[in-house]
Amino acid sequence: MDKDHDSVYDGLLDADHAGDDSQWAFGTDFEDPLAGVDTTLPDGADAGALAAYCLMLGDDALIGSHRLSQWSSRAHDLEDDIALSNIALDLLGQARLLLARAAAADPGVVPELPEGSPVPPEDALAFFRDEGGFRNVRLVEQPNGDFAETVARLLVTSVWRLALLERLAGSRDTVLAAIAEKGVKEVTYHRDYAARWVLTLAHGTEESRARLVAGLDVVWPLHDELFRTTDVERTVAEQQVGVDPASVADEVGVLIDHVLSVAGLERPTRAAAGPVAGGTGRDGRHTEAMGPLLAKMQVVARAHPTGLW
Repeated sequence: MDKDHDSVYDGLLDADHAGDDSQWAFGTDFEDPLAGVDTTLPDGADAGALAAYCLMLGDDALIGSHRLSQWSSRAHDLEDDIALSNIALDLLGQARLLLARAAAADPGVVPELPEGSPVPPEDALAFFRDEGGFRNVRLVEQPNGDFAETVARLLVTSVWRLALLERLAGSRDTVLAAIAEKGVKEVTYHRDYAARWVLTLAHGTEESRARLVAGLDVVWPLHDELFRTTDVERTVAEQQVGVDPASVADEVGVLIDHVLSVAGLERPTRAAAGPVAGGTGRDGRHTEAMGPLLAKMQVVARAHPTGLW
């Protein structure tokens, strides 16, 4: 205990800190995640397209991470509570690197903050964009539902993301290639964790199987969106710095069908969800779930835009 205070809580009201938001910092010594990395663009690469593409992959990870973090202290046992939290942390780390790469490629994508704000670019992108500025697929923003629904969603998104990262490891952009190579190891675990639980739930009780089937039915309408190619994705694929998601559709389909077959399940037959206002998540068109998610995720940062995080 500080000898100048009778209680450890007295320091919260210390007059010396009046009006100084920095006392609430979670730490101010975080390095630039790309410190020491050569962020020079490959020859012929479009800076704007590369930045937009990094936002897409980064937002998928960021929003997916936030959803999984909501399981913390709520899972059915401690082991899975920790597992889901660790998967969320993996995705958060990927998001930080990808958003930092987006900002380095094109600083114009970073929201303008009050003069003197110490918020780093990747945090500005996470906390100070409005809903329409996010480019994640709509599947990752959906509410968790029960554990079976979360497992179903994690299976689909991790198989898809792993296929993208495996190809992205060969990107002409050395920064993206390094991020992808690290991510492959992490997402391989995410995929295997989800697949094991699909089999466990499918071969468990009637209740667990029914919940898994219901979870797959909820997830499936947004499955096709994962493989729709935007102009940005087409551009970066042509420049050999990114991946066309349509190119992984067959591989992802085979792997998901294999897991479902072993589980004794068939693909859901629900129709694909249509666009919102003429667009999908990649266009900044989101579901009703996105607004409340961002409100919770961004509230503290927006309340203290000049604070240190």
